[in-house]
Amino acid sequence: MNPRHLFTAMIVILLWGMNFVVIKIGLKGIPPFLMGTLRFALVALPSIFFIPRPKVALKLLVTYAVTISLGQFAFLFSAMAMGMPAGLASLVLQAQAFFTVGLSAFVFGDKLRPSNLIGMLVASFGLALLGSVSINQSGGQVTLAGFALTICAAASWATGNVISKKIGPTAVLSLVSWSALVPIIPFFLLSLWFEGATTITYSLTHMSLPSAFSIAYLAFAATLIGYTLWGKLLSALPTHTVAPLTLLVPVVGLTAAWIILGEALTLLQVIGALVVMGGLLINVFGQRVFHSMNKKLRFGTNKQS
Repeated sequence: MNPRHLFTAMIVILLWGMNFVVIKIGLKGIPPFLMGTLRFALVALPSIFFIPRPKVALKLLVTYAVTISLGQFAFLFSAMAMGMPAGLASLVLQAQAFFTVGLSAFVFGDKLRPSNLIGMLVASFGLALLGSVSINQSGGQVTLAGFALTICAAASWATGNVISKKIGPTAVLSLVSWSALVPIIPFFLLSLWFEGATTITYSLTHMSLPSAFSIAYLAFAATLIGYTLWGKLLSALPTHTVAPLTLLVPVVGLTAAWIILGEALTLLQVIGALVVMGGLLINVFGQRVFHSMNKKLRFGTNKQS
């Protein structure tokens, strides 16, 4: 990875890590489903007039949008509106890696390696610890609901990843821009149903500068710029080099939430977060470490003989 690729990767990690703090700030003035409506409207409506439609079957395009856009962010925005801290949300959402591995094994017959299974078990223990802390802190109501919804968001993201794999190689910016058309109306209908016309009107007519900035950031910085740069990295470098970089997103998310929002983690939350990160690291790097150790053992055995 040359310095230009490294700089690009750091921009994406920073954009996506800050994303969770920006969501939390935006939710102070905009309800979650209206936020989803505005985000994807801004992503789709300017860009589709300049970007050609991706060469993807309509059924796959819609399924991708329903899972990775509507499902993921309907759950995530609702979770954070119900009390899920921004920093922990950035971490728990990374459970998508394990859902993706499991779904890929089920749909495509991908072989699960021992490192995947061990990583899943370790991360599951960490997530269970974080969930139990949520129950103890809030009596099992708001924070637990937020935690559960974040897990649902991770599962939706993973499902979208599997659909993306089924779609195959395509222009990332084109896919993101055109798929953003799909969730606009469902998000707006959800907003009408759960948040009401009065809340929608008030939020739009009394939108604060921080809320407007949040919507713009989510649409342009986190989505259009972030996914475009990420797509360029994936096309220029091997996947195994690029994919592990997402492990730095929750590091930025947790740090930014602590500095900007003052979100301090309890000791049990820190332990749970470290266990989850450990599971993610085992999932990503475990197989390579195992092969490296195996080679060293074989080399040592051959040398002795």
